Amino acid sequence: MKSNRELIAIAGAGRMGRGIAITFAYQGYPVRLIDIKERSSKEYQRLKTSAFVEITKHLEILASGSVIEKNDISAILNRIELAPIEMYEPQSWEQVDILFEAVPEIIDVKESVFTRICPQLSEDALVASTTSSFSVNELADFISNKERFMNTHWLNPAYLIPLVEVSPGKDTDQKSLQKMFQLLETIGKVPIKCQPSPGFIVPRIQALAMNEASRLVEEDVASVEDIDKASRVGFGLRFAVLGLLEFIDWGGADTLFHASNYLRDTLQDDRFAPPEVIEEKMADGEIGMKTKKGFYSFSDQDIDAYQAETLKKFIDLLRHLGFLGVDHNEKAGSRVP
Repeated sequence: MKSNRELIAIAGAGRMGRGIAITFAYQGYPVRLIDIKERSSKEYQRLKTSAFVEITKHLEILASGSVIEKNDISAILNRIELAPIEMYEPQSWEQVDILFEAVPEIIDVKESVFTRICPQLSEDALVASTTSSFSVNELADFISNKERFMNTHWLNPAYLIPLVEVSPGKDTDQKSLQKMFQLLETIGKVPIKCQPSPGFIVPRIQALAMNEASRLVEEDVASVEDIDKASRVGFGLRFAVLGLLEFIDWGGADTLFHASNYLRDTLQDDRFAPPEVIEEKMADGEIGMKTKKGFYSFSDQDIDAYQAETLKKFIDLLRHLGFLGVDHNEKAGSRVP
């Protein structure tokens, strides 16, 4: 692993903070995991012990999956320093290259952390919130040098899920955004840019899916086990290979349009109605691969080759998960009714 990496500080020693600490530490970065809560000495020692027990457990899981070597666990743990915020003098904050805020989703707590730490950081240190709730522009009011600030929404478990939704604010400069993207790509993450919007991208989509799955239980459409099996083996498998909008282009916006209207009329609920963008694509004849244009353009693409490549990914995934040539019910974790 490389040395001389940027110093990463993470304000908040909870689940998200620990996950981010693991991510950077096993990629060779020194990490300061900062406990921001006032505690007695005994309470702090309990926190520190439990935090490193949990971090060690996750590193052992990574080792069992051949992500890291078991012999490297000790060295990785040594890269993580956990200490209360009171321990750090002003000059120690100047050494920090990137600060991630990962405190509870309470605006007063976030304001307290930012107003306490940011003035002590070097002017070019990046600052990011891992919030899943607050707009970057709302939090930017607490930041000195707003051009270096943005939201970076990580998905749990942070040390495994590649995606990080990066939301720059109206004052974030392009140089800071590029630096954050480069940093995240260096540690193997897949950063995407998202406008300041409630729920970002993934939480907004998954909230709808999870609520709908709960309604299926509520309406006694299927058992909990079968709904989850359908989610994993039908829904999840497809969208591990195809994006949602790409999937619309595969099947055709016309299919989604008619299916949505049927569900709306049959279930008598406007939540299933197609959005205006689908109605516009119907009107414009831009319904996907069959017309060479949908959300994506296929006019200069070898569609047969693209479809064959995508189906090969499905085959590889199904084979990896053991769904080709085996007992599907066993692999899906189902019970025979």
